[in-house]
Amino acid sequence: MRFAISIPQFYLDGEFDPGAFRAYLARVEDLGYHSVWAQESPIGTGALLSPMEAMTYAAACTTRLRLGTTVFVSTLHQPVHFAKALATIDQMSGGRLEVGVGSGGPNRPFAAFGMDKARYLARFTEGIDLVKALWTRPSVTFAGEFWQLEDAAMEPKPLQKPHPPLWFGGSSESALRRAVRLGDGFFGAGSSTTAAFREQVAFVAAEAAKVGRADFPVAKRIYIDIDEDAERARERTNAGLARVYGRRIASIEAAAVAGTLDECVAGVREVIDAGAELVLFTPLGDPAPLAERIAAEVIPALSV
Repeated sequence: MRFAISIPQFYLDGEFDPGAFRAYLARVEDLGYHSVWAQESPIGTGALLSPMEAMTYAAACTTRLRLGTTVFVSTLHQPVHFAKALATIDQMSGGRLEVGVGSGGPNRPFAAFGMDKARYLARFTEGIDLVKALWTRPSVTFAGEFWQLEDAAMEPKPLQKPHPPLWFGGSSESALRRAVRLGDGFFGAGSSTTAAFREQVAFVAAEAAKVGRADFPVAKRIYIDIDEDAERARERTNAGLARVYGRRIASIEAAAVAGTLDECVAGVREVIDAGAELVLFTPLGDPAPLAERIAAEVIPALSV
């Protein structure tokens, strides 16, 4: 099992404290977490810092932790810039990058990015194909529906070969098939209940077996808050999720793990039993003390 923790990203205007951010990253590295992960929401009221820049800052604050985002809505990114930025982070971090991608679904604000939702899935898969080509080929000629290149080179390539691991998000059967076909792993969303995640894992495993990928990795984000007062933990969790998603959504609240230490250990264990090989803890309270408590009390209890 591997355990990860979120990169702090939620700050109102003027609240960001560089020293506290550096101290948090140094401490979670000392605590033995495998990786730190950001998330993406470029438009919304959630006061979320950009994941690309947050990962870059985190890379400069650490030496061992792997660094990822789950997920970039890569449909909304220009593939050449996207490939270049990620290759740069992989080089600057010494090959510690993990990349999560997802289509974002049909309800994203496409017009804000100069596009419409028509053919958004084709745009998503074509963009991933182009990113991979730029990462792995010395020269790229690409005659796509959306992007065209002729004898184009992108240097330097990512330090990791052939490229950084690509984790795919999604929940529909078509998205899960796409994850197995195009990706290096499946990352379950924090908004997915454990029961839904278990079904997704079973589907991914069956699809992976069909193509000889029995060792296809699986991970899941868990929104979490721990408190001796279970009701207080749940109220804080629901308020935090409303900040993340812009409103209260009962199904997402039901997916979070919140309550006493014993309740949280049981909830995390259920996710592991459902098939998660990497668990990403996303604290919805104060991140620093929760990172400490998860490392000192939750993770050790999971091995008992």
